[in-house]
Amino acid sequence: MKKKDKNYLIKLSKLVVSFAVPLFAAFLGSVFTASSVSTWFTTLIKPSFNPPNWIFGPVWTILYLLMGFSLFLVWKQGLKKKYVKECLIIFGIQIFLNFLWSLLFFGLQNPLLAFIEIIFLWISILFMIIYFYKVNKTAAYMQIPYILWVSFAAVLNLSIVLLN
Repeated sequence: MKKKDKNYLIKLSKLVVSFAVPLFAAFLGSVFTASSVSTWFTTLIKPSFNPPNWIFGPVWTILYLLMGFSLFLVWKQGLKKKYVKECLIIFGIQIFLNFLWSLLFFGLQNPLLAFIEIIFLWISILFMIIYFYKVNKTAAYMQIPYILWVSFAAVLNLSIVLLN
């Protein structure tokens, strides 16, 4: 196999895995979300700024796709480049925390614990943006919608805690 072909396959593999990881986390989180959205979640008192349920799917899909592409932009730089390994570790932490929030909020139906956890998620996203910026500025900028949405989700989560 030619070196050029091998490099192409490596990049393609990294691209596929980069999208698969956040989409798999999304799938796992949706297992807990789907079972509670039309039951337990409907019984909660929500703030006036709570968006309609249908908006969450498209927004999260876009955010997961942005996560995947930005992960690829960083990872394709190679593990020998400074900060790439740290970026991958931080990405792993934040995607786990992203999944964990769904488990806590919808699976365990514990908005207070989910709110405490979302603070750690927000911090991990901030670290991810900072480290991604050191490797690939575009990858970092692609995470701004994510941290903004999680900021909104944290306020929404806290409001649900306080109202219930």
